[in-house]
Amino acid sequence: MINLGGTEIDVVFLGRAHTGGDLEVYLPREKILFMSEMFSNRIFPSMANGYPSEWVGALKKAEQMDVSQFVPAHTAMDAPPLTKQTERDWRESLERVIAEGKRLHDAKVPVDEAPDRADFGVYAAWWRRAENAAGALKRVYMELDGELKPQ
Repeated sequence: MINLGGTEIDVVFLGRAHTGGDLEVYLPREKILFMSEMFSNRIFPSMANGYPSEWVGALKKAEQMDVSQFVPAHTAMDAPPLTKQTERDWRESLERVIAEGKRLHDAKVPVDEAPDRADFGVYAAWWRRAENAAGALKRVYMELDGELKPQ
């Protein structure tokens, strides 16, 4: 905990997510959680360096915190506050990518063909899907194949 000008600031590690060392900044009195790249609002998940299942677990930990405003990465500072539902929508996008990756992996679809065969539902229309889908699915395949070391 850091106290700066009377404001309590907690730097927290909720688990590996976007990278292996994601840190979040929590202001308990204000009930604000700055989530770095663990959470992005309506941007297709960039999981190229992520830990898919652990990321979902870290988001669930954030949902259990006393937070009224989640601040995602890559957002306008004057954007309206984002609620727990917005953050849950983000978690559900990761869960959809993981489920699709598992479905395609189990069907023995080669990883390089997976992005074209994936059904991301409503998340397919999210910004940067074309850039991020291949890397996300590759990480899901790697996790399923035991190539990502558990924490």
